Amino acid sequence: MTDMRPVGYVIGLLVAILGATMLLPMLADLIEGRGEWHVFLESGVITMLTGVVLSISCSNGVGEGLTIRQTFLLTTGVWVALPLFGAIPFLFGATELRFVDAYFEAMSGLTTTGSTVISGLDTLPQGLLLWRGVLQWLGGIGIIVVAMVFLPELRVGGMQIFRSEGFETMGKILPRAQEIAGQISLIYVFLTFVCALVYAGLGMSFFDAIVHAMTTIATGGFANYDSSFAVFSGPTEYAAAVFMILAALPFVRYVQFANGNTNSLWQDSQIKTFLATILVLVLVMAVFLISVFPHHWEQAFRESLFNITSIISGTGYASVNYMTWGSFPVMLFFLIGLIGGCAGSTACSIKIFRYQLLFASIKTQISRIRSPHGVFKPRYDGRTIGQDVLTSVMSFFMFFVLSMGVLAWALALTGLDFITSVSGAATALANVGPGLGDQIGPAGNFAGLSDTAKWLLSIGMLVGRLELLAVYALFTVQFWRS
Repeated sequence: MTDMRPVGYVIGLLVAILGATMLLPMLADLIEGRGEWHVFLESGVITMLTGVVLSISCSNGVGEGLTIRQTFLLTTGVWVALPLFGAIPFLFGATELRFVDAYFEAMSGLTTTGSTVISGLDTLPQGLLLWRGVLQWLGGIGIIVVAMVFLPELRVGGMQIFRSEGFETMGKILPRAQEIAGQISLIYVFLTFVCALVYAGLGMSFFDAIVHAMTTIATGGFANYDSSFAVFSGPTEYAAAVFMILAALPFVRYVQFANGNTNSLWQDSQIKTFLATILVLVLVMAVFLISVFPHHWEQAFRESLFNITSIISGTGYASVNYMTWGSFPVMLFFLIGLIGGCAGSTACSIKIFRYQLLFASIKTQISRIRSPHGVFKPRYDGRTIGQDVLTSVMSFFMFFVLSMGVLAWALALTGLDFITSVSGAATALANVGPGLGDQIGPAGNFAGLSDTAKWLLSIGMLVGRLELLAVYALFTVQFWRS
């Protein structure tokens, strides 16, 4: 029988911390003076009390560390529980959302997906806008810790190749999480602070700069306006693209860089491949825009850079409605949303390193076919790739494709058209944000979907954010056998 007390203890602590962060939007509402501050005061008290009671009631079961089974349960349990409490301000605030919509919005925030069901963002109280930013900011740093600590230990999706990378301590999971989280948090806060300063210097209001810095570094994509990032232009788009790229790089490399290993960033093959991919895609898209539309070269480059960086990093901002660009750009945006950023970053989707491992395996198989008597082993970043890693990566690809197909089929059963169903499934599992089509594309939102579709997409966001297998393992008989 699995002891659930350590899991409940940690979840309780995180719920209490989430409640404490509700004081920030409460202060924003007090300063704005629209009388909405009491929503966050009440929500914060409810959330903090619940978290404290849960944590205290489970504290007698806390040991030195977590078992693998407890870690699986904790990893999924946190992302199920936190949106429940993160949804409270949406239920009782100015949005007055129904529970399904409030949970969808909170899940989208904490998984840094960026899909929204809220219209009229331009007129919302600042507290709710800030809360959306806070949810994504907390989700961004949370997923970094999960990716660097829990997923490698759980051997999920090939993440075990990053086990203890940059950290020599191989203790219990919780102490190690505290050590890594402390170092990463400083880098995360620093990047957010610098991003906010740059945004403010380029003309954003103080409030917009803070919220958009949070959602940029989290690669979340929640904006303060219905038109997303289209209200800003020129240098601000370039700045946003730079910070989205920085947020999509492995944070462990920043820690190593700060500790004196100045070559850590430049020698990482994952980073070089990610940057090269962006460069090629931007040039292709810019040439297309110049050739087909009357775009000035600077405008074509800027719009290509911003929107491609936004989609490939999983941020989901949109500065233009690229659905009007034609079928080639739309298909390209769909495909690059399935690429993703680097492992150990706030970026989402399949991730660059898995494609590298896939191509390395294909290259090895081709070499073996050409030279049957030769000895060929796939390599990644100068290291031989173990068979367990390759199997894990191949399993991830298979489950991702199957999951996207099943989710798209389920969405189609709710009455959605083919484009909306397929792109909705892809954007949920890849945590990108906007889908394709008039309804959920960059110029729309998810408010018009049925309740069933919203629940399906909420599940998809959760499964995709936790790299699929960490959730699917809970539904196997072997997992529950003692």
